[in-house]
Amino acid sequence: MKTETKTTILFICISLLCTALFVADLIFGSITIPLRDVFNSFIHHQTDNNYYEIIINFRLPKALTAVLAGLSLSVAGLLMQTLFQNPLAGPDVLGVSSGASLGVAVFVMASSFVPAFLGVSGWGIVVSAIIGGIGVLLIMLLASFKVRNSVSLLIIGIMFGSMAGAVVSILQNHSNPDALKLFVVWTLGSLSAVSWTYMQVMAPLIIIGMLIAVFAQKQLNALLLGENYARGLGISVVKTRLVLIIATGLLAGATTAFTGPIAFIGVAVPHIARGLFKSSNHSIVIPASALCGASLLLVCDIVSQLSVYTIPINAISSLFGAPLIIWIIIKNSK
Repeated sequence: MKTETKTTILFICISLLCTALFVADLIFGSITIPLRDVFNSFIHHQTDNNYYEIIINFRLPKALTAVLAGLSLSVAGLLMQTLFQNPLAGPDVLGVSSGASLGVAVFVMASSFVPAFLGVSGWGIVVSAIIGGIGVLLIMLLASFKVRNSVSLLIIGIMFGSMAGAVVSILQNHSNPDALKLFVVWTLGSLSAVSWTYMQVMAPLIIIGMLIAVFAQKQLNALLLGENYARGLGISVVKTRLVLIIATGLLAGATTAFTGPIAFIGVAVPHIARGLFKSSNHSIVIPASALCGASLLLVCDIVSQLSVYTIPINAISSLFGAPLIIWIIIKNSK
């Protein structure tokens, strides 16, 4: 009972921290907006508040995107670490993120042949990223039926990611400077690129992925003790693998398509959640990872906006995540 109380208190504290960071993300930026004016923006119309446009149409969707991207990447990373029994596995091990990057690269490099209604930005980039991610995901789903060993599946995912990266490098080498710049900017990641229109597509995909992850808690807990133990409990490892791949594809694929690739959140945050809650039970670690991931990406967004020059979100997340991963490697090597 004492442990349950501590867990509840910790959940409340992290939830309050996440809420405070969400409000701070609305306040701070190129211009600091007083807290009173932030609340007034939700009550009054644009004519009553000079900050209405900034808050409602720019900072609010950006903050919501930070929450959605943070929780989705963190939970996707947790699913992959459990499935592959690898503490350094992340949401990109399936090659979905690499597939999305390949889709965007092909689209941008071939922009002169793309119909005018798609353009070289906006929905065109989103759709191409989704197509690329789905293509790799379908290949991984087919492989999951043929491959019995999860480690082999992990290697297949890494190989597909490497092949996609090789094709992207070839396209970059033969592209014009303008197309190359557009692609590089996309790879830096951006939370501000998600408008309310994009949110209507991004949010449902992430919610579906989260629901699948929540309903797979029993199977995930069984996998912690190995695939043979899970089979002994009557759990179909092949079906579980399929479900986890679909959930990760939805979570990581949707986030990458709309925000671009965001590094290290998916790898680092599950370890933070396990360390804080001293538990590997997925009924605890899944919501804990979601809250910690949302909080961390909100911090990254605030830091990127408070600097003299706006820093890409990918750079900030790497500065936070890379030291933690180094620590994990050193700790596991002892």
